[in-house]
Amino acid sequence: MKQYKSSRGFTIVELLVVVSIIALLIGILLPAIGKARDKARTSTSISNLRQLGVAHNAYAGDWEDSQMSLCRYNISAYGNVHAYGIAIGMPASGEFNYIEGHPPQIAGWGVDHGDDGFDDDEARMFRYWPNRGGYEWCVEPIGFPNSHGVDGFGWFRYPNVKHLSSYVNSRFYDDIFYAPKDPSRHVVEPCMDEPGEFSDLCNPPIWPTYCLSPAALFSPAVMRAENPGDPQDHNAGWQEPWSIPAGHRTPKMGSIRYPTLKTHMLEHPWLQNVRTICNPSFTSPWGNACEPYWFNHGFESAPATLFYDSSARLMGTQEAMNANRRVFGNTEVGLWSRDTPFNGSYAPGSGDGYYSSYGYDFTSTSYHILTTDGALGRDTLGSEQ
Repeated sequence: MKQYKSSRGFTIVELLVVVSIIALLIGILLPAIGKARDKARTSTSISNLRQLGVAHNAYAGDWEDSQMSLCRYNISAYGNVHAYGIAIGMPASGEFNYIEGHPPQIAGWGVDHGDDGFDDDEARMFRYWPNRGGYEWCVEPIGFPNSHGVDGFGWFRYPNVKHLSSYVNSRFYDDIFYAPKDPSRHVVEPCMDEPGEFSDLCNPPIWPTYCLSPAALFSPAVMRAENPGDPQDHNAGWQEPWSIPAGHRTPKMGSIRYPTLKTHMLEHPWLQNVRTICNPSFTSPWGNACEPYWFNHGFESAPATLFYDSSARLMGTQEAMNANRRVFGNTEVGLWSRDTPFNGSYAPGSGDGYYSSYGYDFTSTSYHILTTDGALGRDTLGSEQ
């Protein structure tokens, strides 16, 4: 009689071995996949900045080498933030006229969805006037604390206005202005699907990921290097931009002294090597999203950064602090200004700079924001000494 061998299944031990091997492989591969995904997101952010560098150069090519500016060049001639309203936009009634005053920041064409005095579901241009209540717009690139009653954070946080977005994709809420890691991105995504240049579904406007260097948008005289060795040099150190006739005149692109060392744009929130997301020191400007720690709030922070030569890479706070230490150790002047109103007073070294006290750890740097000498300064060191 023909004999047949009985077939048997896997034993429990064999199954456990196979499952263990699969689990081990998954444990090995998942971190690698996570790192690859993180690297891809970082590369996307760097690519965004390179494209924005091209847009800035195109803008400069059309406007006689000028940087993007949302401020009247001669506004300092009116004396201070109150006087300019009287000089260029105050009607006889004494009430400030936003329409006739300083030109607005233009977000772009969009469909009006709300009950705000305009016809609903009709297209209109969305404009935001400096110092108008409820928004972070400001006539200056950055609103210095206690600086002639300036109200608003400053337009250095809004590089996605129509002035520049028209050189990219002509959209305020466009992918190129929001890094993949930005926690506020999920708030913005519904507005990215709107057909217009701007969507009032995200209104008031939500900050993009990237910010300009406000120091490089003022006259270099505003953040001139201190010169304590020369008491006769009365123009050294921080100068109130409203006290300088050309204080708000944005320097030309060609006037940047160290284009490979001066930061142009970077990720304002802390996104690279982040340890925690929400900063308890801040109140979120949007109800359903937290305000993250900023790029200068963590020692391990390394924001994707665009330089004025249009190159882009990761530049860490450690690099900025080390560069500043090298300069500060040999002279009495660092790479970022310590005597602006951000320091609590006009005494050098008296404060924390750009909200450093709100940081995650002991990091203390205000590079990019308060660069000494502005457009003539630098935020890191290299071959150009």
